[in-house]
Amino acid sequence: MTTATASDFTVPLLGGRAHFLLRRLHSLTGLVFGGYLVVHLLVNATLIEGVRHEGEAGKTVFQIQVDKIHSLPFLPVVETVFIYLPILYHTLYGIWITLTGQPNVNHYSYGKNWFYFFQRVSAVILVFFMLFHILGMKGVFGGDIGRALTFAPLHASQSTVNHFHAGWWVGYFIYPIGILASCYHLANGFWTAAITWGLTVSAEAQRRWGLACAGLFAFTLGCGLLALVSVLGSEVRPLPAEDVPEMRVPIVDVNKAK
Repeated sequence: MTTATASDFTVPLLGGRAHFLLRRLHSLTGLVFGGYLVVHLLVNATLIEGVRHEGEAGKTVFQIQVDKIHSLPFLPVVETVFIYLPILYHTLYGIWITLTGQPNVNHYSYGKNWFYFFQRVSAVILVFFMLFHILGMKGVFGGDIGRALTFAPLHASQSTVNHFHAGWWVGYFIYPIGILASCYHLANGFWTAAITWGLTVSAEAQRRWGLACAGLFAFTLGCGLLALVSVLGSEVRPLPAEDVPEMRVPIVDVNKAK
């Protein structure tokens, strides 16, 4: 089976061995990124479960999961080493591949060529989507919308609901496109990673693994849509100002003020 794919100008620019190692590292960090994304979507899907009435009464299942994550020792170090750095490298080198590649679907309309083309398109979408998602959740944006977008770990479920309702375009435009692009990039990336590492050499092996990756796409997309439906169907409520970084105000002693 012949599949024509886009040219990669990194070979003459970086040299054969350096190119090989950088591409393998790109694939490896993509697997780390993909594993994190699966866990992230699974945790987000628990938004649909509501409040748990056994054990930790009064807490949503999503809040319980967030509490477990934030109770991990050395969380900032773990996030930096195993999430942020792999994602940063995968994103930067992925941008380089996208800028130097030459999609040829106009000349060779094979299915694999279209998969490659949409992988690059989804990569571009993901860059902007991640910037909006991460910076918004971290409270970087200012104003009323910025405060609504900010994630408050002590009020995980409600702050997530408020985040998606910060503007109609957040929940009904940015996130549907971002979730779709993320799930496609994940599934197709896992499919190509198996070829990169020599795990699926024959056409039949690639076909079987392709079916598994299609199932992964459907599963992760379902998790993302469950979370999306849950938050869009929930009511926006204000959060305590002291629990939201962008809404912190000086504490005033009323008695002394008098």
